[in-house]
Amino acid sequence: MMRKYTILFLFFLAASTSKAEKVYEYNSTCQQAYQELLKLKINSGMALLEKAKQQNPDNLIPYYLENYIDLVSLFFNEDADDYMLRKPKIEERIKLLEQGSQNSPFYRYCLSMVYVQKAFIEIKFAENWRASWDVRKAFLLTKENKRLFQTFTPNDLLYGGLQAIIATIPSGYSLFANLIGLSGSMADGLTLLKNFAYSTDPYAKLFSNESAFIYCYIAYHVGNRKTDAFKFIQERKIDVVNNYLLCYMAANLAVVDKRLDLAKNIIQNRNKSPEYFNLPIWDYELGFINLDHLEFQAAANYLESYLAKFKGNFYTKDTYLKLGWCYYLQGNMKAAEATRLSILKKGSTDTDADKQALKDAKSGVWPNALLLKARLLSDGGYFQEALAFLNSKNINSFVLEEEKLEYQYRYGRIYDDLNKNEQAIEYYNVAINLGINRKEYYAARAALQIGEIYEREGKKKLAIPYFEKCISLKDHEYKNSLDQRAKAGLQRCGN
Repeated sequence: MMRKYTILFLFFLAASTSKAEKVYEYNSTCQQAYQELLKLKINSGMALLEKAKQQNPDNLIPYYLENYIDLVSLFFNEDADDYMLRKPKIEERIKLLEQGSQNSPFYRYCLSMVYVQKAFIEIKFAENWRASWDVRKAFLLTKENKRLFQTFTPNDLLYGGLQAIIATIPSGYSLFANLIGLSGSMADGLTLLKNFAYSTDPYAKLFSNESAFIYCYIAYHVGNRKTDAFKFIQERKIDVVNNYLLCYMAANLAVVDKRLDLAKNIIQNRNKSPEYFNLPIWDYELGFINLDHLEFQAAANYLESYLAKFKGNFYTKDTYLKLGWCYYLQGNMKAAEATRLSILKKGSTDTDADKQALKDAKSGVWPNALLLKARLLSDGGYFQEALAFLNSKNINSFVLEEEKLEYQYRYGRIYDDLNKNEQAIEYYNVAINLGINRKEYYAARAALQIGEIYEREGKKKLAIPYFEKCISLKDHEYKNSLDQRAKAGLQRCGN
């Protein structure tokens, strides 16, 4: 009898002290929550995550998906106070995910994705060293996951993106990559991403919105496959109305690609339901769209609105610089000078654009109005209008050496965009010769652009020396960002 009760006691003791195994169950509720979060419908996504937790408290997927909420909020708003509140929760989430079974392919995948998201957030808050180590953790976890679960296709989404980015780390940040022992292949990474984005695999369908976002950005900015990015958006019928993440991606790429009418149309025709996360970034994009069309007051209104809502530091100085241009080109020097004081006091210098804005503010010199208008029109894709400004002068119309240099460079950029390659290369080479020993970015950018022209023409052997020339030029504006693009060009050319 005693033995019988002992066995029963031990059974109940084991039952009461044992914990249910944590699992990774990407069930239908989690899938619905994920899709809502990717649309930036945060409240409905959170409600579905709570429902998923109630359905199975030991399912780790809802906790993994919670990290998307922190990523969206911190990445787009950059609120330092909010970061201090959310930062410990991200660390707790990692510890919780580590309790799951390592026999699941989602164990390393979820941890890798959280580490990458954490790194993106850390970069926003100038914690670059932490971000580097988190990227390393993500890269090694994903690499191991590919080895262990070779048929688990989501590996390609993350591993492909990391490969491409790591391969093109600019020289200014290469110390981080060397110290943490990372190396990648841009071509291999982009191939993995593209194959996954176009795949009909069930996982590829589930993660289609996220893969579209990642693939289009890396194809455009790293792979220099600009046409491929827009072709993908069109062919896959990307929802730029009801999905705010994809709406932002498509509009932002359209602005960068000088398709301002397309960008404006996407932003203005998005679903404006209050269900969506409130993004100040729309005002930012519309500000630049109007500025590049020389609609200065409308641009100023949007940029002022953006700066009033945005709480972060990235591109803040640069935004104030552009706002100052709006007032300067209207002749409102009192307001223009006030923006320069804001550049000195607000934001950070973590980006090349912000560093340049601070340098301009400290110089006390305003740019040549004609050259600035030509630049803005060219940036907006209004090439004939930009040429009209330049054609109204000649190089001897300018006294300052930097203005003569920019005058030649602007012609090169416009002819480049008009696919008049011979004229573009001619003006670019003049800009290189004039600016090779100067601090302005024109010579380095001209070398980069010639490299990209030859690359487009299939003349990779001619492209390589110009990419190398771009990297070799020292101590100029936008050094890190131009080096990254040149390094990507060398990778694409097989060097």
